[in-house]
Amino acid sequence: MGLAYENLDAETRKYMVEEIDWDIEAGSMYISNFLNAYGKTRWPTILRIAAESGNDDTLAKALVAEQCLANQYEKKKPKGGTTWAAVPYTASQTMGEGEFNRYFVRGLCKRAIAEGIPDLEVYRAKSVAIPRIESQAKLGTYVNPTVVLADLRTTQGVEPALGLPPGPNSGLTLRIPVAAITEIAAAAE
Repeated sequence: MGLAYENLDAETRKYMVEEIDWDIEAGSMYISNFLNAYGKTRWPTILRIAAESGNDDTLAKALVAEQCLANQYEKKKPKGGTTWAAVPYTASQTMGEGEFNRYFVRGLCKRAIAEGIPDLEVYRAKSVAIPRIESQAKLGTYVNPTVVLADLRTTQGVEPALGLPPGPNSGLTLRIPVAAITEIAAAAE
């Protein structure tokens, strides 16, 4: 079961798709070594479809349904060189959750900037059996969407410098703070 994204609506999806298209045009989209040759060509399309109308679960299911995952991938050894390792059986879920969340956060940051929302809040969108201490410490903190967006645009495929989102299986993502939603609603009246 994937993350419960609080602000995954048509407006956020629009910005998610813009961010995916931005990476495609810039040639900077992260392509996982867990994907086979076919999967590497399909990845941008599958990801874009999930951003338009799905979620991390539909992205993971599409990777499996379209047989996009490799059996093995080349892995770096700790002391140098490489070896071949089996692609984990959880690869589709990990990729679906991790990459969908990354574009969700990018889209939400872009939306916040456009709507003049100065901060986004870190929250747990998926319960985890044993939460990491680092993840627990981030809950309820506020982040600047401009800074997070810039960080995520330059750290594809690696842990972002700010640690948001904090990597696969953390269950953390961002949301528009309730106070900001109340202010937006009041201004619209």
